[in-house]
Amino acid sequence: MAPVDFYLVLGVKRSATVADVRRAYKRLARRHHPDINPGDREAAAFYRAVTRAYATLSDPARRQDYDSRGADSVAAGDAPPPGVQFQGFDFSPGGSSQRLSATFADLFAEVLPDATNRPGARDATQERGSDLFAEITLTFEEAIRGVGRRLTVVRLEACGRCGGTGRRRGAEAQCTTCQGNGTLHWRRGHMIFSTRCGGCDGTGRLRHRACNACGGHGVAERDEEITVQIPPGVDDRARLRVRAKGNAGLRGGLPGDLYLVARVREHPLFRRDGNDLLLNLPIAIHEAALGATIEVPTLDGATTIEVPAGTMSGRRFRIAGGGVPSPYRDGRRGDLVVTANVVLPEVSDERSKTLLREFGELHTNDVRQEMFRKRQGG
Repeated sequence: MAPVDFYLVLGVKRSATVADVRRAYKRLARRHHPDINPGDREAAAFYRAVTRAYATLSDPARRQDYDSRGADSVAAGDAPPPGVQFQGFDFSPGGSSQRLSATFADLFAEVLPDATNRPGARDATQERGSDLFAEITLTFEEAIRGVGRRLTVVRLEACGRCGGTGRRRGAEAQCTTCQGNGTLHWRRGHMIFSTRCGGCDGTGRLRHRACNACGGHGVAERDEEITVQIPPGVDDRARLRVRAKGNAGLRGGLPGDLYLVARVREHPLFRRDGNDLLLNLPIAIHEAALGATIEVPTLDGATTIEVPAGTMSGRRFRIAGGGVPSPYRDGRRGDLVVTANVVLPEVSDERSKTLLREFGELHTNDVRQEMFRKRQGG
């Protein structure tokens, strides 16, 4: 087999800097990593070749030694993957139909990286299913306490006829792609390459046919009812992930996930601030002036707070544990923050007016004095 130049494997010039080599390696490694191409032996072999090329060309000492030896002395272990073989040159008139100005980098970009673009290449590579997205509407209490919901999801599921493989066993016949040879040959310019036929796995015989029920994809659409458990403390626009309830993967690939976006309705009394609940509590003027024990509504029922004498509007009272359970802190709850709102009564009768005048005569202090003092900088 003809040796392969590391510079050609990475698609860089011989004058390329270490940074150029690193960028080329990252680009190719991302594309051909075995985790991205599960089951693709050619991609795995090319990934190993790219890794060896990078290890040599990114090290100044090894690169200098490699440059001095030349590409002809590359070890067999550094050659391109065995699935794609260089067969030689063809200088017949038909062999010159391709453009002769194509570089070796162009050649390997076309031949090695993308196995699915070659004639008869295997199309049964598993693909992960796509994710699904939906909205779910919750009441304020459901979002705080958590709730189970039954949903109907329209999703792609593994085909029941072929078990998700996309193929069904049929009568054995000669492979029409390779004419029973098990090997495919194709040219780039004057050079000829060969590879194992992906249509028959190199056997020359076809033992399976595409599943008619799913068109060879291995998936079919259906409605599925699922139960989703909404955890306590979900906030508005929070995204919930339901694993493996997206579309099924093609040809037996892993399924995607289902993502639910929560839409939480407003509450007539409470507002949410992180894991705290906020409540505006009306207080009568005599309660604020004299102090009182006042009943306060919560999500868990009523409780009481002690309002001291002389309470002003805006004063806050904190009820520990009366807020929202945190889904990120082992369910610990926030607080209920109560803000006093002193409400003046409607004064329409003469008795009330007389009492208020007497009250004003007893308390002659100017409540705006401090405000004007601050304005004058005193």
